[in-house]
Amino acid sequence: MLTKSHGLGNDYLVVDPADLPFTVTPQRARLLCDRHVGVGSDGLLVLDGELRLRIVNPDGSEAEKSGNGLRIFAKWLYDTGRVRAERFSISTPGGSAAVQIEADGGRARQVTVDMGQPRFRDDLAQIEVDGEHLAVVAVSIGNPHCVIPRSRLDVTELRRLGPLIETHPAFPNRTNVQLARAVARDRVDLLIWERGAGETQASGSSACAVVAGLTMLGLVDRNVDVTAHMPGGDLQIRTDTDGALQMRGPVEEVAQITLSPELIARLQALP
Repeated sequence: MLTKSHGLGNDYLVVDPADLPFTVTPQRARLLCDRHVGVGSDGLLVLDGELRLRIVNPDGSEAEKSGNGLRIFAKWLYDTGRVRAERFSISTPGGSAAVQIEADGGRARQVTVDMGQPRFRDDLAQIEVDGEHLAVVAVSIGNPHCVIPRSRLDVTELRRLGPLIETHPAFPNRTNVQLARAVARDRVDLLIWERGAGETQASGSSACAVVAGLTMLGLVDRNVDVTAHMPGGDLQIRTDTDGALQMRGPVEEVAQITLSPELIARLQALP
């Protein structure tokens, strides 16, 4: 049994390895995430011991941290009764994250995540891509991001620049990419190219990276709820005085899925 949920259109399959007749490998993750011959998703969220999260991208690579993934995983833990408290912490390869559940009818509807303090790269303020010099803010939210401030956002530019910047030599472990615009002191717009997934409708860590980057540039205020608008919807991001980022947003379950014998056989045949 797998659970499919989404946060603003960014969808994940949540997996308890004890429920699967196979182990999760990169090849099996690619098949499960395939939207034509698998179940389809932007990644897998795998329970990896008590309150520990393993994040697998649709290309089979693994991510250190995911804002939407943390909200979805927190909802799954709460809704399935694995956690009874409305405040708890989840461990990821990118660090521990405290979460707070807002429940209705015994199910999580909104989740706030303490995403921690951003870490900026002082060595990288500009990169050259396809002959173009781009001003960037390189920042880690437990996973790497490259924020590109823009006066207007163009999805065609995202699709052109995203894969080139994701694999740019300045980012040896690849990076997430955002085109970002400060609309007001408390609102930002962004388009997202996720490492290992491509263009996505929403991303919690990307929203945090953009708010952190534009705050560092003096375009966004601290200690206010900043609306981060993405194609999939809005998240609320607050930068505290000490720089720590709080992210609040909705999460919704889509389905509980039982894999067919045919798909299980194909998965088991993969290494």
